[in-house]
Amino acid sequence: MDILALIGEQRLAEAAEKGELSHLAGEGQPLPEDDISPLVPPEQRMAWRILKNAGYLPPELAARREAVELALTLDGAEGEVLARGLKRLALLNQRLSDAGLPTVAADGAYGAKLLRRLER
Repeated sequence: MDILALIGEQRLAEAAEKGELSHLAGEGQPLPEDDISPLVPPEQRMAWRILKNAGYLPPELAARREAVELALTLDGAEGEVLARGLKRLALLNQRLSDAGLPTVAADGAYGAKLLRRLER
């Protein structure tokens, strides 16, 4: 164990002895599932968790987020704006597909509207 881990463990033990850790929310409950990939090495998990909590997305997920936001934005778009948005969405979907990630499909009312426009 490194020195920071030892200091942390010591301070936790002192706080537990003083009773500062009793009656906290979630006491006695299991910890939430860790949604960090098990393929991430243990020494990198802390950094991944900090980045995740700060709102950082890995590059491959940033493209998916952009595609989802674009699909939602296109719901009310028409004309040239819709055409440019659909081209951008197709490009993002291709990048997602190349990365082996699920693509963003047009669904719901937007999907039906899109299909009607494409059938013209």
